[in-house]
Amino acid sequence: QVQLDESGGGLVQAGGSLRLSCAASGRTSSNYVMGWFRQAPGKEREFVAAAGWSFSTFYAGAVRGRFTISRDNTKTTVYLQMNSLKPEDTAVYYCAVKNWGYSDDARRYDYWGQGTQVTVSS
Repeated sequence: QVQLDESGGGLVQAGGSLRLSCAASGRTSSNYVMGWFRQAPGKEREFVAAAGWSFSTFYAGAVRGRFTISRDNTKTTVYLQMNSLKPEDTAVYYCAVKNWGYSDDARRYDYWGQGTQVTVSS
């Protein structure tokens, strides 16, 4: 089992920044892909970004250039730096982990955090 503990959500004005953190514990592995998804009210959960075990990174088109995902050297903590936030970024943000290869499909992720609310006011 892997436990994921997210933090860093909150309320911010449009154009502002937030930094989300997700710490993994339990049976962690440096081979894990760690990703961020988000779900807005009435919408499906969507891929935001992922960091592979080799520090490779992947982004959804809607956030590329504004968000940056990174992992610490132990590879058990992942961050999501969110800049130039827009009201449409408002959602619950979830951290997730899967083994090996990158995927933007939420169904392929094995472990999930409890989610952290991000609200961007206009």
